[in-house]
Amino acid sequence: MKPSGEEPVLLAELKPGRPQRYDWKSSCETWSVAFSPDGAWFAWSQGHCVVKLIPWPLEEAELSCKTSERKSRGGKAEARSRGVAKEKTLECGQIVWGLAFSAWPAAEAEEADPTCAVGLPCQILATGLNDGQIKVWEVQTGHLLFSLLGHQDVVRDLSFAPNGSLILVSASRDKTLRVWDLSRDGRQVQVLSGHVQWVYCCSISPDCSMLCSAAGEKSALLWSMRSYTLIRRLEGHQSSVVSCDFSPDSALLVTASYDACVIMWDPYTGEQLRTLRHAPLHSALDYSSEVHTSSLRSVCFSPEGLYLATVADDSSALQGTVPPALLPCCDTPGML
Repeated sequence: MKPSGEEPVLLAELKPGRPQRYDWKSSCETWSVAFSPDGAWFAWSQGHCVVKLIPWPLEEAELSCKTSERKSRGGKAEARSRGVAKEKTLECGQIVWGLAFSAWPAAEAEEADPTCAVGLPCQILATGLNDGQIKVWEVQTGHLLFSLLGHQDVVRDLSFAPNGSLILVSASRDKTLRVWDLSRDGRQVQVLSGHVQWVYCCSISPDCSMLCSAAGEKSALLWSMRSYTLIRRLEGHQSSVVSCDFSPDSALLVTASYDACVIMWDPYTGEQLRTLRHAPLHSALDYSSEVHTSSLRSVCFSPEGLYLATVADDSSALQGTVPPALLPCCDTPGML
């Protein structure tokens, strides 16, 4: 977090590097961005069916590129042998809608053709595509690992289980969620049906016990990640729920809707704890009573769970503090 009163610094503005085609959808395709869990990579769907993988932090990546340009051919070979990260371009073949990173376990010495170097964990990136495919890539090499087939329409969102089990959940416009196990060669484990509209968002709780999904409906669905069955419907919004996120300790769940409200839930009981309105903030101390009428598009917790951020159609992004009364008072999940 920046100190109070200090303005954030723009590091870079990323723009598609290809000329605009007649297909306007491809040139307006920047739907998703993501950081890898280890903070070493930044991915964005830059348009024209391409995902760009950029080593992070950006300053270090740029410095390594400039340095390598001045080195001799032998110096470059030495840098490659040390594993210096290079920018990658993934040609996905379809418009890219969803992105999700996960760590891939370190390879064992006896493995014949390991995905990663022996003894070294690596990162993988799943991409959700316009035709219903999910392509999974090894980040360091840019190699395609899996093409997962099953969805009948756009794959809008992806979420890996945070425990490193390589369980992947996908949300699609075909009104289903699908569960995949990449540790078993990308096998489809389960199809979750229950939504009657396009599924926009899916989020797995950090303790890996629950899955929340949001579609073009007034309720969000909460699923068990152990039995892959529906636990409950979360009802309270007045319009379509389009985004959801769990707090880092799994004790809270937030949902955002086109009704311009964020609802905070206890996911273990289904109790509605607080309703937050997306309203303009004119200064650090002045909370206006005026309310935005624009639809909310996204909500997320900060990594430490103390703040919420929302994005709306009014071109604003707001950050708010989670009320102290709703912060967990002990280490037991679900205890408030």
